[in-house]
Amino acid sequence: MQTRWKVPPERVEKAMDEVEKYIMTRQYKYVFCPETTDDEKKDLAVQKRIRALHWVTPQMLCVPVSEEIPEVSDMVVKAITDIIEMDSKRVPRDKLACITKCSKHIFNAIKITKNEPASADDFLPTLIYIVLKGNPPRLQSNIQYITRFCNPSRLMTGEDGYYFTNLCCAVAFIEKLDAQSLNLSQEDFDRFMSGQTSPKKQESDSFSPDVCLGVKQMCKSLDLLSQLNERQERIVSEAKKLEKDLIDWTDGITKEVEEIVEKYPLEIKGKSQALAAIDSENVENDKLPPPLQPQVYAG
Repeated sequence: MQTRWKVPPERVEKAMDEVEKYIMTRQYKYVFCPETTDDEKKDLAVQKRIRALHWVTPQMLCVPVSEEIPEVSDMVVKAITDIIEMDSKRVPRDKLACITKCSKHIFNAIKITKNEPASADDFLPTLIYIVLKGNPPRLQSNIQYITRFCNPSRLMTGEDGYYFTNLCCAVAFIEKLDAQSLNLSQEDFDRFMSGQTSPKKQESDSFSPDVCLGVKQMCKSLDLLSQLNERQERIVSEAKKLEKDLIDWTDGITKEVEEIVEKYPLEIKGKSQALAAIDSENVENDKLPPPLQPQVYAG
């Protein structure tokens, strides 16, 4: 279009966007998370990893955002909503738009908290916190889908490409996050990951006597909810394991029965000749005594 008809680059970009929208909308179910890739496996691994890191606090990540400010709290909720909404979009450009909207809400939240424009050093930790808090569905599949099918010029230039790169960095950080990354001892990190304790519980135990009773009760309730959530995850995990064991047991019994039937096949014999009825016509009936006759007795 540019070389033959001298179409301006802006119109070429717009035409490519429309072609991308038409093709990817129709082919979405075939090219998103295809069976030939391990995207689904990576999705489950990332989702499990984020669930295990539910105890990470903004202070550990040095997030410059105060959710106690109502306006900031609203921005955080909007950012989480946008990053989760990405999975419902079909066009790569629309998925990128969700990432961009999420990032802009993050910048606004930082700006309101600090009363000054946010920097890149502030943005990435906050984005990591948003991803941990939101746990977006099929995160790796969406990233791979955008990488494979989005207009390359959109990924390599502009704010969309910048925000997408930061999201990839955030996911990579979460996958490799360790005790040193959070300035924790290995012992504390292992205890938090195993669910033996949580930072919230430690903070609630260290309250001064002057702290409001309602705040203490709220922290205890949050800690209780966290424990119930961990217990529920363990129950679900055990239920899935039990279901798998039952399926394996059923398959094993079925296999044993099939082997026994194959080794000792069932032989069905023909129907034997029925015995002759007692009143049928045969010579042996002549040897039977005569039937009893009714008799009348005078009273």
